[in-house]
Amino acid sequence: MSGTILAIGGGARFDASALFEDLILELAGAARPRICFVPTAKAHEPERVDEFYEAFGRRDCEPSHLELFGIPDDPAGQLERQDVVYVGGGNTANLLALWRVHGIDAALRAAWERGAVLAGWSAGANCWFEDCITDSFGSRLRPLGDGLGFLAGSFCPHYDGDPERRRTFTKSVRGGFPAGLAADDDAAFRFEGTRFVEVVSQRAGARGYRVTAAGEEPLEARLL
Repeated sequence: MSGTILAIGGGARFDASALFEDLILELAGAARPRICFVPTAKAHEPERVDEFYEAFGRRDCEPSHLELFGIPDDPAGQLERQDVVYVGGGNTANLLALWRVHGIDAALRAAWERGAVLAGWSAGANCWFEDCITDSFGSRLRPLGDGLGFLAGSFCPHYDGDPERRRTFTKSVRGGFPAGLAADDDAAFRFEGTRFVEVVSQRAGARGYRVTAAGEEPLEARLL
C-alpha cells in the first residue's frame, strides 16, 4: 500500500510556527523516523540546509539531506532508507530534470509505494502531481507541462500569497488545463496513497480549494 503525500502550499517552515514539521514525523508512524531533506529546487542553499538540521535536530528523528550537485554518492539508495522525504521549494522544472538524471523519481516512487511519507512545499508540492502552474521559466507564470504524476490532476501553491497565481491557475483551468487543487500558504493537502484525506492548516483561515472549469470549491481545513 502506498504511503502519505503532504502537499503544502507554502508559508512557515523550520521555525516555531511550522506545525507541519511535527505532523510529517507523526504521519511516518515510526518511533524515531529517518527524515531526508531534498533542497534540489534551490540548488542546495547552505542556509536552508542548516535551518533544516536546526529544526529537526530538536525533534526525535534522524535527519539527513540529499546532495545532487557535485558528485553525489548513491542518492537513490539514500532515499531507500528514509521514512520521510521532505522537499523544499524553488524551481520545479530544474528539480524534476535533476531528479530524473539521478533516478530520484523512481526512488521516490519506490519509497512511497513501501509506505514512506513524501512531503514538500511549493515546488516540493507541485512535483507530485501531473502538472502545475510555475514560474520556473521566468517571471510570467505558465503551465509546467510535466510532473511525476503520483497524484492525478494539477496543483497550485501560494494561492492566497500570490494573487497572480490564483488568476493564472483559474484562467488556465477554464481554458482546458487539467483541473486540480490549490493551497493557500500554511495549508496542505494530505493523501493516503492516491486517496484525498483532508486539508490541514497551520494558520487560521488558510485553506485548500478544488478548482475546475466551473470555478473554485473552498475546502475546510483542520487547524493543527
